Amino acid sequence: MPDQQQTLSVPSLLLLAAFAAITIRYFFFTKPSTSSLRTNSRAANPADVEQIATMFPQIGRREIIWDLQRNGGSVNATTERILGRGSLDPPPPSFQPIIPPGATPSTANTNPAQLKSKHIDLITRYNLGSKISSPLSTPSEGSGPSGSPGVSQTQAWSSNKNERQALLKRRREEMILNARRKLEEMERGRLQQDG
Repeated sequence: MPDQQQTLSVPSLLLLAAFAAITIRYFFFTKPSTSSLRTNSRAANPADVEQIATMFPQIGRREIIWDLQRNGGSVNATTERILGRGSLDPPPPSFQPIIPPGATPSTANTNPAQLKSKHIDLITRYNLGSKISSPLSTPSEGSGPSGSPGVSQTQAWSSNKNERQALLKRRREEMILNARRKLEEMERGRLQQDG
């Protein structure tokens, strides 16, 4: 029997060399997580930062921007993290965020008391200033027998869109005014107890 020798042909040697080069390059010369660096280096969307800052005024914009950049701009992930822990991780001291155009540096680190003073109250927002001076005991059209809000016995949900909107607007105004009156009564009671 003749000796059988295994020989490597030129194409198989080239294929082996290419495979070895790709393997060596993959293990030794790749940058770690280039895709995460690419997503983390992009600036946070100012609308997303504003949305989260509106929902959670106790969280600073710097922390919000840091978290959005870390998780690739996911508002849901940042919101879940705030709801789960009550706060966000503080950014490193070297992190200098790009402040959105709508926010000045003074608003980037505001505390909740400063934010509350900038908010418009519901009376102003819904133009109910003229209705505040109305008598305290105005019966609500949509009140049940116990005075609780709800649909009365004679009034049903209308199939007309405009009537439904008017009814809901009236109920909203009544709820805001009743809450305002209760707050005024509580303040008067507190002042009488103190005085």
